[in-house]
Amino acid sequence: MTKKYGKSILPSRHVTEGPERAPHRSYYYAMGLGKKQIAQPFVGVVTTWNEAAPCNITLARQAQVVKKGVAAAGGTPREFTSITVTDGIAMGHQGMKSSLVSRDVIADSVELTVRGHCYDALVGLAGCDKSLPGLMMAMVRLNVPSVFIYGGSIMPGKFRGKDVTVVDVFEGVGQFNAGKVDEAYLDELEQVACPSGGSCGGQFTANTMACVSEAIGLALPGSAGAPAPYESRDMHAFASGETVMELLKNKIRPRDIVTLKALQNAAMVVAATGGSTNAALHLPAIAHEAGIKFDLHDVGEIFKRTPYIADLKPGGRYVAKDLYDVGGIAIVMKELLDAGLLHGDCITVTGKTQAENLKAIKFPSGQDVVLPIKNPLSPTGGVVTLKGNLAPEGAIVKVAGMKNLHFKGPALCFDSEEDAFEAVSKNKYKAGDVIVIRYEGPRGGPGMREMLSTTAALYGQGAGDSVALITDGRFSGGTRGFCVGHIGPEAAVGGPIALLKDGDIIVLDAVKGTLNVELSDAELAKRKSAWKPRENDYTSGTLWKYAQIVGPAENGAVTHPGGKAEKHMYADI
Repeated sequence: MTKKYGKSILPSRHVTEGPERAPHRSYYYAMGLGKKQIAQPFVGVVTTWNEAAPCNITLARQAQVVKKGVAAAGGTPREFTSITVTDGIAMGHQGMKSSLVSRDVIADSVELTVRGHCYDALVGLAGCDKSLPGLMMAMVRLNVPSVFIYGGSIMPGKFRGKDVTVVDVFEGVGQFNAGKVDEAYLDELEQVACPSGGSCGGQFTANTMACVSEAIGLALPGSAGAPAPYESRDMHAFASGETVMELLKNKIRPRDIVTLKALQNAAMVVAATGGSTNAALHLPAIAHEAGIKFDLHDVGEIFKRTPYIADLKPGGRYVAKDLYDVGGIAIVMKELLDAGLLHGDCITVTGKTQAENLKAIKFPSGQDVVLPIKNPLSPTGGVVTLKGNLAPEGAIVKVAGMKNLHFKGPALCFDSEEDAFEAVSKNKYKAGDVIVIRYEGPRGGPGMREMLSTTAALYGQGAGDSVALITDGRFSGGTRGFCVGHIGPEAAVGGPIALLKDGDIIVLDAVKGTLNVELSDAELAKRKSAWKPRENDYTSGTLWKYAQIVGPAENGAVTHPGGKAEKHMYADI
């Protein structure tokens, strides 16, 4: 039976109700809608579909199933798309400056589309890294009933008897440059590493944020797990369309779901799975949309007290499909819940609490993808935040799979990723060095590039454990090794990283959570007085605009005042 919704209180009344809206309704008739459909709630169904990369290629088909679910539950779906910038293709060149910027452009474009057309609810489908938090940010900002659904991960590639991902190809470039493999080997690897549609297969940023979508409560249980090619995704897509209509009926909005406790749950899942360091940018940004303080340091506190239990790539052995095969992110969450860590009382898009959603979940035996919490891979999370005289605003490192959590060595400084990559490619570094890549922060880049090409090249050369790398930029979720990112303040604003010179001794301690340079306060002050800001080539366009408004990484690299500054929210128009 079709449920009734009072248009008198819904935003879509502004485009469908009364004689003065006859011109507006004429547009809907032009698109094949009838009076019944125009009278129903309008549900935006947004995807980040494009032909840029396999991450997004399956989303258009899945959106059609979401629309069927919306229609079956008495809503009128209105499909639209936003952009994505795909990191795997943008990586290692100037295109990566667009990646993080795209997160906020996605959120802004969804906001403008929903505002402009007065949609009453939202279902969002995303695949590539920044599109997941971008859609979740928009949902919290608009605060209309919303359901998020991940497009699914790629299937693992098969290469000479083992599972591989695109990160193996990046590391293969390093092996080739070091003379360890020939071009034929690399050619064979690149043709099999990505065998289907879907997002990168390890616990990189896309799969990390997919797990977050369930842990934070914006996605239906189980929807994050099935790989993109699986027909079972249709079940989750249809249910997501139905669910958003239930949320509308019951007046459950994203800010009812995304609370401080829910954000803490999300951070726990990142730590427990050895997830991407990028989550420490995206969780504060999502919190910011709701006016909740949850910065890098708050995330770090959760990381410290969360056991690392899922043995996933890049630090571990398994890919996203393996996690799905043993029960998905729900078994990680249930272990955290049973240990008294996860907040079970958080409401979710099901209308039930996390504890209620997880009630029937049993820990699977005969597998070692996820370990029992009493026997973790390590007692603290797979991601650690750092602070010290080199990072007063903090920094972050993924320690999942790392054997050595201490490093001390001389700085080898570069003012761009390109310069560092060239030096690494030509082996112009030595064991024990701390490679410094600066002026790659949110403002200085601009755009806070990821450094996977450089870090993967180091691993491919066999130097992943003998050097460290620090930057005010970011790292891919696929990065491994002693690689510290998000250092703040960034070099572009005169942070201590800008003051380093070759040979300065840098001390990293991922146990104590410290990042220091062996220089006195007086010496740092002297260097600061002589420092001058560095210009970049981006003096117009989107990247220039971003550099003017973006905030520090510590708070999520956000670009507007957020929920705390609101005088009204869209959902209440």
